[in-house]
Amino acid sequence: MVEKDKLMRDLLSIPFKAVSIILPVVNETTSLEKTVDIIMSGCSDDVLELLIVICKKTLPESLKVCEKVREKYGEKVKVFEQTRPFLGGAMRDSFLRASASHVLMMASDLETPPDKVKDFILEAKENPAMIITGSRWIMGGGFEGYSPIKFVFNFIFQKFFCLLYRTNLTDMTYGYRLFPTRLVQAINWEETRHPFLFETIVKPLKLGVKVREIPAEWKARAEGGTQNSFMRNFEYFRIGLKTLLYSRKQILKGESK
Repeated sequence: MVEKDKLMRDLLSIPFKAVSIILPVVNETTSLEKTVDIIMSGCSDDVLELLIVICKKTLPESLKVCEKVREKYGEKVKVFEQTRPFLGGAMRDSFLRASASHVLMMASDLETPPDKVKDFILEAKENPAMIITGSRWIMGGGFEGYSPIKFVFNFIFQKFFCLLYRTNLTDMTYGYRLFPTRLVQAINWEETRHPFLFETIVKPLKLGVKVREIPAEWKARAEGGTQNSFMRNFEYFRIGLKTLLYSRKQILKGESK
């Protein structure tokens, strides 16, 4: 236990200095531009870089918007093509590129409200060793345009895994989350699709990292189509149950052998 505590102190000892913000882009245009503008108007002094992740499927019109925001905000905007596939792959590639003390993963389609970025940063300044995560299930959060079937499924899923992990968190799957960069760069990540969003909370929980929730509404995207099918949501169970049985050595890089 002493060794584990020392390891976590080493990983999480850096105070908040700035944030790297990850914005994956496939078919977003107007929503991407609006997201960047809101972030930069509200907290540009605390943003070290915007990591805009493109892929082979990113539409030409989306690439034009990426170039437009890069011209507007200069060197703070870094556009690169992911090497790992899917959403989880984009996030994993971005974690390795992040150079700020903290890193925030969110969407570029307005499903994650960009005006809340300043609240994430404020919480991180006060609690730099904690994960700050958005919750749709606490007062001030909520769902807009969410499927009733997914709503019920999400509620049951949250209750089930909160019980398994013995946590009082209310939302373990919302991909709106800020971490100490050292932490995400030290973990062995596995998922490449959307279940990666769930993996980013269960593995830190197993390591004993503290998590703080803040309210954040989810709003269905107004442009483009989702990259995540309903049936794929059942894949979340796999990583949740696997991680429950993992030791710290299986979670952290350099400790797997």
